[in-house]
Amino acid sequence: MDTSSGTQPHRMDPAGGCPHADNARLLARGAVAPVLLPGDIEGMAVLGHDALKEFLAHPEVAKNARHFTALQEGRTAPGWPLLTFATVQGMTTADGEDHRRLRSLVSKAFTARRVERLRPWIEELTSALLDGLGRAAEEGGQVADLRAHFALPLPMGVIGELLGVDAEHRDRLHHLSNQVVATDIGPEQAIAANRELVAVLSTVAAARAERPGDDLTSALIAARDEGGDRLSQQELIGTLVLMIIAGHETTLNLITNAVRALCGNRDQLELVRKGDAGWPDVVEETLRWDAPVSYFPFRYPVRDLTVDGTVIPAGTPVLAGYSAAGRDPAAHGPDADRFDVTRPARSETTRHLSLGHGAHYCLGAPLARMEATIALERLFTRFPDLELAVPEAELARHSSFVGNSVRALPVRPGVPRS
Repeated sequence: MDTSSGTQPHRMDPAGGCPHADNARLLARGAVAPVLLPGDIEGMAVLGHDALKEFLAHPEVAKNARHFTALQEGRTAPGWPLLTFATVQGMTTADGEDHRRLRSLVSKAFTARRVERLRPWIEELTSALLDGLGRAAEEGGQVADLRAHFALPLPMGVIGELLGVDAEHRDRLHHLSNQVVATDIGPEQAIAANRELVAVLSTVAAARAERPGDDLTSALIAARDEGGDRLSQQELIGTLVLMIIAGHETTLNLITNAVRALCGNRDQLELVRKGDAGWPDVVEETLRWDAPVSYFPFRYPVRDLTVDGTVIPAGTPVLAGYSAAGRDPAAHGPDADRFDVTRPARSETTRHLSLGHGAHYCLGAPLARMEATIALERLFTRFPDLELAVPEAELARHSSFVGNSVRALPVRPGVPRS
């Protein structure tokens, strides 16, 4: 690890918490920072917008864990909490031709036409969930957990529908994926959660193999069964793991963070209501200002690489610091830490990176944007006086430095508008 500047590695807090104060301190030192991961594994974090954009698209940066030196040398303990991010077999851990092959199999589910076909169904589900949120508030003394009753079941319902996951499995899959992204989990819990997640998704795949439908899992199984090298069984299950986690956790955090931002900045909500900004603007500003993923593991330089003047040794596990890059003043101006839905459209060079960049750009980005836009517009139309039921500072944060949000979001919806 390069510490020639005298900078001591920043110890990543497994308990998570709000990332923004630490991000600002690290960014003040430079765009790239040495970090200590759980288990005292040495890593690096790329925090600055320009440096991250360069790093994400660099041709000599890999995703396959065969390039992860500490893992290959046996220095990561069994049950290491970040192991799944490194070893799951799927698009996010594949390079080159393998990545293109796996991405092409999944991308058919996320074409613009197919995503748009989901709009009426998403709108219908949103309305039903808002009915449920209203009922929960009536039963709970005018307070309800918006995350549990609305922000979670919406994207989980959508990804469940896309993958052909029966409703009976969805709550369990959310619980297990939450444990997989937790960074404070113990080794035995981590191993058990990963095993059960694979087991549940294997059950889902077996059901779809027996009764194929118009869903992505059935399509992937068909690709597997066609023979050749299109898809192995491990890649099938690995792809389902990635799709379940990425397909609902990020959108769940996006919706939750946007509601928090609007409730804490009522002037910005009023600008949307007056037509001075649109709901898509709220979504984009939330993605920048409070990214759903704070630090995403991992990428590995295949040779010693200098990024913004800092050497990242070959084989180092590198975190993509999306939440830090979103508030980088060098890219977003001196008011980068201010939530502003009328923020002037930035150029291509300074557009936020919260959904990735380069070959691994998020396939589900159009779907996530659609879900969040519909959710926010319908929520604040139905409940125009919605407010947080507890102060922002008292909201319990995720136990993870990967996901960036809160565990629950108690709100007072107020009187619904018909």
